[in-house]
Amino acid sequence: MSRSAPVRSPPRALLVCAALALLGPGPARAAIASCTVSAVGVAFGAYTPLQATPLDVNGTINITCTGVTGRNGVTIDLSTGSSNSYLPTRKLTAGAYTLNYNLYFDAAYTQIWGNGTGGSVQGTATIRRRTPNASLPVYGAVAAGQDPAPGSYGDTILVSVNY
Repeated sequence: MSRSAPVRSPPRALLVCAALALLGPGPARAAIASCTVSAVGVAFGAYTPLQATPLDVNGTINITCTGVTGRNGVTIDLSTGSSNSYLPTRKLTAGAYTLNYNLYFDAAYTQIWGNGTGGSVQGTATIRRRTPNASLPVYGAVAAGQDPAPGSYGDTILVSVNY
């Protein structure tokens, strides 16, 4: 007399795992050993009091990385400067006087470049082994319709590259 055991199909989870194993390992994890950053500042020049349009000027952030493997996404944060806020504007200062301005990630001046908080966005770039650097424009605008006191206005913005 022969006995036969019922044939059972493998559990569904095993089938899923087997299918993933057949796909092979994913790409090696990309890495960056170090990055340096430099900037060509946004120099607004002369502002005409009560001018009807914003004073728009561009700057550049340059990132150079070493020890790059694969394709890497990096984020670039800009500080608030002396105003301690991204919105409604950053402030250029000359002693006790201020002049409203902001820095933008996009040429349409709609995305305030900051660190992703307070209504701002983080800048992004892709660093690759073959091209281990990136150059990003910074779009700056001094708001129209201001009547500042005469003087030399400035602000200091810190740039951070996160990789």
